[in-house]
Amino acid sequence: MERLMDEDLERMTREELIEEAKRLRQGIREHRDCSGHDLCWHHPALWGLLPDKSDPVPVVPEWPEFIRGCIKYRQSLDEQAPKAPRSDEPYDE
Repeated sequence: MERLMDEDLERMTREELIEEAKRLRQGIREHRDCSGHDLCWHHPALWGLLPDKSDPVPVVPEWPEFIRGCIKYRQSLDEQAPKAPRSDEPYDE
């Protein structure tokens, strides 16, 4: 199935492939460079970089499970990035 989804790459010129790689890298960088409260957001723009268009509706956990997941994610940041700067900046809509 993966091969069928990526057939468009085989028809691209070298220049088109380079432009596609740059576009994808920029999207990945935008996602990677999220910080602070932006880490908590759903990022459909990242999936929108794919040529196969799909708009999946996420399965959203109920609040208690969602909060447990947020806590686990935040704990993983302590483990994986213990020296990362910390902030007490409030969430600002």
